[in-house]
Amino acid sequence: MTTTANPFVRYMKWLHTRWPAGTVEKLPEVNEDGSTNVPGIYVVGDLTGIPLLKFSSDSGARAVEVILADKDFQRNTSDPDLYDLVIIGAGVSGIAAAMEAQKEGLKYKLYEASQVFSTVVNFPKGKPIFTYPTEMIPHGDLQFTKEVKEELVQEMEAQRKKASVEPEFLRIESVQRKSGELHAIHSGGKERTRAKRVIVAIGRSGNFRKIGCPGEELDKVYNRLHDPKDYAGKKAMIVGGGDSAMEAAIALACCGAEVTLSYRKPEFSRPKPENVEKLQALQKNPDAEVDINPTSERVTTAASSHMREKDIHGGKVEIVFESTVKEITADTVTLKTPGGDTTIQNDVVFPMIGREPPLEFFRRSGINIRGEWTTKTKLTFVGFFSFAIFVYLWKGGTALNNFFRNKGLFPFNLSQFFNGDAATVNGTLGFTFTDPGFYYALAYTSAIIFFGARRIQRRRTPYIKRQTFSLMAFQIIPLFILPYFLFPLMGVWGAFDSGVGQIIGDELFPKVDYGYGREYWRAFGLILAWPLFIFNVFSDKPLWGWLIISLIQTFIIIPLIVFRWGKGAYCGWICSCGALAETMGDTQRQKMPHGPFWNKLNMVGQVILLICFVILGFRVVGWATGAGWANSLYYGLVKGWHPLGLELNYYHIVDIGLAGIVGVGLYFHFSGRVWCRFACPLAALMHIYARFSRFRIFANKKKCISCNVCTSVCHQGIDVMNFANKGLPMQDPECVRCSACVQSCPTGVLNFGRYDGDGNQIPDRVMASPVQMNEQKCGKL
Repeated sequence: MTTTANPFVRYMKWLHTRWPAGTVEKLPEVNEDGSTNVPGIYVVGDLTGIPLLKFSSDSGARAVEVILADKDFQRNTSDPDLYDLVIIGAGVSGIAAAMEAQKEGLKYKLYEASQVFSTVVNFPKGKPIFTYPTEMIPHGDLQFTKEVKEELVQEMEAQRKKASVEPEFLRIESVQRKSGELHAIHSGGKERTRAKRVIVAIGRSGNFRKIGCPGEELDKVYNRLHDPKDYAGKKAMIVGGGDSAMEAAIALACCGAEVTLSYRKPEFSRPKPENVEKLQALQKNPDAEVDINPTSERVTTAASSHMREKDIHGGKVEIVFESTVKEITADTVTLKTPGGDTTIQNDVVFPMIGREPPLEFFRRSGINIRGEWTTKTKLTFVGFFSFAIFVYLWKGGTALNNFFRNKGLFPFNLSQFFNGDAATVNGTLGFTFTDPGFYYALAYTSAIIFFGARRIQRRRTPYIKRQTFSLMAFQIIPLFILPYFLFPLMGVWGAFDSGVGQIIGDELFPKVDYGYGREYWRAFGLILAWPLFIFNVFSDKPLWGWLIISLIQTFIIIPLIVFRWGKGAYCGWICSCGALAETMGDTQRQKMPHGPFWNKLNMVGQVILLICFVILGFRVVGWATGAGWANSLYYGLVKGWHPLGLELNYYHIVDIGLAGIVGVGLYFHFSGRVWCRFACPLAALMHIYARFSRFRIFANKKKCISCNVCTSVCHQGIDVMNFANKGLPMQDPECVRCSACVQSCPTGVLNFGRYDGDGNQIPDRVMASPVQMNEQKCGKL
């Protein structure tokens, strides 16, 4: 049987692996104000993740303001060799910072390794520059009105000279903190510049990714295409499959070059559809008319042309998929393909495979890199994960719980302060002080309230406010007040002792001889539907009230809301797991792993879902027939299987282990959605429902700059950018409607919405994008 014929592989592709699975680029860890883990060092410009001129300029000027507002910063008035500020990099952000420092009268030094405004200067001749967002006015004095490379450079140069900002051309190798000062280490390491604060504005320019083949160092290999007309009649090789590579191939072909594009994958996945269409049109017909203006609005696009309209050309394009460059010689390029090596006559090679951020500079300077663990990271992970192990074993029905009970340790020792082992206060107050679950629920609810308030303050959109209040309300009322206060009090007052109340009490909260006298914890099932919360269905005897409620929840209500609003209508607005993830885990969402392997790991939830249905089958057979084997299998799988004394059953492995210890223990190191994404059986069921949902995240591709911010903040690991830069509706079933991608997009590309019955797009009314909110205020929406 072939892999494609495997039913499980087909199902996995239908459900998860058919969707894009791009990874997230490593960048330095930078706070919103530009600060880093090293006190006094700030990072600005496109290394913050947003490659736009206006944002770069804004971040540079604002960093100086942040420094001046720091109460610990004092201007130097005595030491002639100590600078207030050192700025590394004279690009857009560095010049903007220097102009602000000059205006504020700071004693500063500006260093540049190669060329002022080097990124823009090295754009292709006549390249249109998209100074987006159009309504944004960057902070500081460096402003932009021109939209063509040469005119823009002249405009920026005029402003720099007017401000009397002059860089010193010198490479800085690292920044070291010593005795409360920062030392900018010069190239060679023999000299250094001392400063109180340092702004790093070096960008990505010059750190091009390497092909990694013999001959890559030859003079005919270029990482930039300046003027495609220089290569008319030449045989050119483009390496890469992104927008930069495609735009280079289009521009060269339009100027009469014979172009071969080598791409390592079997098909294009990330470029904009317009670029793919243009390239394919040229491949079919060398004399076709195409608009060669680039479609990418990202300022770092590598290829364009000085021709602004259309051109009839005589070049041609050949695309070689599943190929890698094996060797480059003076007049040939050898490609490695599945069918064998192919040697092609060649005059010039353009590797357009992206650039690497200067991570070594940051590592040498002690600045943390996203996704890289330091000794401190490892220690905090071990500490917090150990804490999670203790908490969940302490609150659950485990050996540790029994140990605390038998030894009379907290909270079981509190019974001595009250009457009776149940610790019911004076026999009138319904909750018990000796239930670890009460203290866990109190801490859980408090965390959601505290971190939820911080989330609302941090992300000021109507969507975030409503969503967070919704999550708080569902946690506070049905998941805390009802099971721990209201229902127990109603029981003390006799509400469940006779009549209809007794029927409801016996069906929903069976009597027990411990704790509250009834199982009020089952009220969790009012919100936590089966199979997320299994025990109202997997009970020793049928609880018909909960069976009916669970049936309606899981197979009627949830499918309906998922069909209209997507899986996130439950996961992002109701569920307590989602509540903690969206509040306590809000600032950790960028730590979720991305990529094909992790997309495949999503199927763990499907396995757990299958186990839940198997257990349900045994339980139903046991109820219906009284068969001992079915009851034994049910009980063993749920709670009773303890081989070699190990508690290996659903309750301990899934409920305590995955949902509790792993899910919460990884919050501050792998994002708060590990349980939700990979293992939750209810989420796994909703993934199936979501494949038929009308919910989408719609994208305005004309505004997309392919910055990948949307993907990097998705704590479900969705490659949102792969949809957005093509203008395709995002329909990955993993989406939990957290709004991080919509809220973080610097150009307001994304918007929640749904299709109506006629296939029309219906956008959400609640605003989730700050950019769109500003545009609405300006009357541009």
